[in-house]
Amino acid sequence: MTSMNNVVDGWFSEKSKLWPGQAMSLQVEEVLFHERSKYQDVMVFKSKTYGNVLVLDGAIQCTERDEFSYQEMITHLPLNCHPNPTNVLVIGAGDGGVIREVVKHPRVEKVIQCEIDEKVIEVSKKYLQYMSKGYDSDKLEQHIGDGFAFMNKHKKQFDVIITDSSDPEGPAEALFEEPYYQLMKEALKPGGIICTQGECVWLHMDLIKKMHKFCRRLYKVVDYAYCTIPTYPSGQIGFMLCSTSPDTNFREPIHKWTNEEKKKLELRYYNADVHRAAFALPEFARKALEDVEDED
Repeated sequence: MTSMNNVVDGWFSEKSKLWPGQAMSLQVEEVLFHERSKYQDVMVFKSKTYGNVLVLDGAIQCTERDEFSYQEMITHLPLNCHPNPTNVLVIGAGDGGVIREVVKHPRVEKVIQCEIDEKVIEVSKKYLQYMSKGYDSDKLEQHIGDGFAFMNKHKKQFDVIITDSSDPEGPAEALFEEPYYQLMKEALKPGGIICTQGECVWLHMDLIKKMHKFCRRLYKVVDYAYCTIPTYPSGQIGFMLCSTSPDTNFREPIHKWTNEEKKKLELRYYNADVHRAAFALPEFARKALEDVEDED
């Protein structure tokens, strides 16, 4: 598939069987890059009102205008619930946004990124420079390759693992299944935490329930949070959080930053109140996950 097929009359429209009957459209000023990598179709375009936009296989991955909500939440929700997250593994996140947030966290000493598609990193460094600025950090070690293979060789090494994946289609589908969550668990140190892209309650509740159920078999504590982001399907995206420690309370951050610290960290979405509120689900979603827990 080519993302250029989604550009019609000067508008890019994101269409997918994962969100049937609806589309997110952005006005295109200029296509900056389009090429097929070894793994996927990669496109960057300059939009009318959302800055530069990264598209993989026809799906919007990030825009310069609203990327910070997702990047900050998928990073600081887990990092601020671990007592001392010194060693972090990031799977995916080729655009650099999660890396930018992880390396700025005061307690993180080292982050390893495992991204399979080097082309996404290359393109992001050129066209998404604010997002990818974390690539210059001395804390970062990069591995270009498959996350499954990497974790198989690195057991009990990480305090926190963050998986920033695309939607469950094609190769990314395996990242939403139980064997992957078992593999992450084995790569964690005692008391370790994972956080993964958890899809949208408006579109993927059946998948979220399925994931919630097998995560509860594997981990001591499991919870689900979300944030708002205009350019993701239905304007919302969720996060599956799991801990190997029974003492973890995802709903109350251990690390809380002052206004001065938040300014220094250049936070634009995340704060302690938003952290707590992220777990307050709409009733239909809360009830669906409660029903899963009742089945156990």
